[in-house]
Amino acid sequence: MNSSNSNRISFKGKHFYVGIDVHKKRWVVTIRHNGMELKTFSMDPDIEALKSYLEKNYPEGIYHLVYEAGFSGFWICRGFRKLGMDCIVVNPADVPTSHKEKDRKRDVVDSRKLARELEKGELSGIYIPDEEDQHLRSLCRLHRRIVQNTTRVKNRIKGHLYYNGIELPRHTSSWSAGFIAYLKELPLDNGPAKDYLDLCIEELEQDRQRLVIVLRKLRTYVRNHSTGDGIRLLMTIPGIGFRSALVLFTEFMDMKRFSNIDKLKSYVGLVPSTHSSGEKESTSGITRRRNGYLRHILIESAWVAVRKDPALLAYYNTQSSRMKKQDAIVRVATKLLSRIRCVWLNDRPYVTGVA
Repeated sequence: MNSSNSNRISFKGKHFYVGIDVHKKRWVVTIRHNGMELKTFSMDPDIEALKSYLEKNYPEGIYHLVYEAGFSGFWICRGFRKLGMDCIVVNPADVPTSHKEKDRKRDVVDSRKLARELEKGELSGIYIPDEEDQHLRSLCRLHRRIVQNTTRVKNRIKGHLYYNGIELPRHTSSWSAGFIAYLKELPLDNGPAKDYLDLCIEELEQDRQRLVIVLRKLRTYVRNHSTGDGIRLLMTIPGIGFRSALVLFTEFMDMKRFSNIDKLKSYVGLVPSTHSSGEKESTSGITRRRNGYLRHILIESAWVAVRKDPALLAYYNTQSSRMKKQDAIVRVATKLLSRIRCVWLNDRPYVTGVA
């Protein structure tokens, strides 16, 4: 008994790096240690099973796990952390990748790449929100997707009518109930053309009903939970309404995770795209890397803010005299982002023209 215990292999204090290429029906796992690849294998997506495998084959080791953000969300990371294991989720765009790995992309290659870069210390995990905040973010994003779909359906209707030689009345910007009734009475044949229009109108009306339901649920949540205080505080900023404040709150979640304004602007995507080689350096507008929800809502809010805040209007006028108005409003959005950060961190309402 004692001799068997004394011969038991122990990896106490040794670090093992595990890269997981996550898919719905299987995981491809690579384990590295001390600069060597120990094993690459495929397994069922099971957190407990992977933990048991590591403890059985590398007992008492220190395990570090990583996988890429995607459809699987964060439940895998939370599961490993609950078991006391170090796990991070990375942005796929931040994983160093060779041309050969891009050209021959396979699950095994991705798994090995993650484990290798994790061991080298080249990977930084993204922010993992609380489950409650994540669910609120999902509902908020659903609202945005429904809005986008209503726009697509409207464009589909207008394209269909133009294709059939029907011109809509000018200055028709509001798709009111009266305008919908007008569309239903348009002189089209009683065959496929009319069916196409009726089905599009039906889809539009259904999306509008869903928007009302989602917005009602969001307002109920904000009214009954502590997060509502932060959202109401953001609404004191010119250009920020309920839906804008909700998007800002659910996408940022914790402003303190951005140590300075530059990191915040980079996360939103309000920084220039630069190219430097030797003594030559060029910029090509704002970066394509962004949080699409945030940048869209900030620029949209900036157009409203310049009409309500004299300080931002003066800044916009100064910038628009030197550049295109579209570029000037991006500068205003950056100013607005700084004000949002100030209000959030100081936990005080915005004072027009002062903050």
